[in-house]
Amino acid sequence: MTYCIGMRLEEGLVFLSDSRTNAGLDHINTFRKMTCWEQPGDRVLVLLTAGNLAISQAIVNVLEEQVVKDSQQPGLLGTSTLFDVAVLVGAAVREVYRRDAEALKEFGVEFNPSLILGGQIFGEDPRLFCIYAAGNFIEATMETPYFQIGESKYGKPILDRVIRPDTSLDEAAKCALISMDSTIRSNLSVGTPLDLLLYRRNELEVKRHVVIEAEHPYFAMLRTRWGEQLRRVFLELPNPDW
Repeated sequence: MTYCIGMRLEEGLVFLSDSRTNAGLDHINTFRKMTCWEQPGDRVLVLLTAGNLAISQAIVNVLEEQVVKDSQQPGLLGTSTLFDVAVLVGAAVREVYRRDAEALKEFGVEFNPSLILGGQIFGEDPRLFCIYAAGNFIEATMETPYFQIGESKYGKPILDRVIRPDTSLDEAAKCALISMDSTIRSNLSVGTPLDLLLYRRNELEVKRHVVIEAEHPYFAMLRTRWGEQLRRVFLELPNPDW
């Protein structure tokens, strides 16, 4: 399991993903869930993946092959809109389904990928999409400025209370990290290191991408102070008057 967040804000985009895939008392693996393609001055594309790791990696490999073949036909780096990129990602999902789904089913493995795609192509605004196992997708709006995939339930309340289209990138990153911390505390299958990427509107290149380990000073401070402040506010609230 994993947990990924993508936000589309007036200032730009925020992406956060964990890297844990298997968890148990003696078996923990980590794999990156964030993939980024960029052509400085033209486009930045960020893809977050959740679900069966082999399926997710197969989808990313199909897309990587398209990047190599861009000189032959339009691919991720040759499209004119983010919508067209989302169509290509959806097609890659269906290609992997056609190739592997029946074989996976025989072994009791569900075809269950979910993806978040975001970025900006020169000439249009930053955009954010959530792509499902059937290859279909929806786009973030002013009313729904963020998407979650993976183990989303524990980290959702703070996002609903804080994130608005006019939230700054730094505040959104802070909120995303608190959301991730809530998920890590409640579910062993989500863990560090984390990939945090902040993209400012119209920069058209990646300038802020941080890998956050458990001992990262800011993340450690955030986890400690958030827990302390929650307990303080809880104790200050009056008990029910029965």
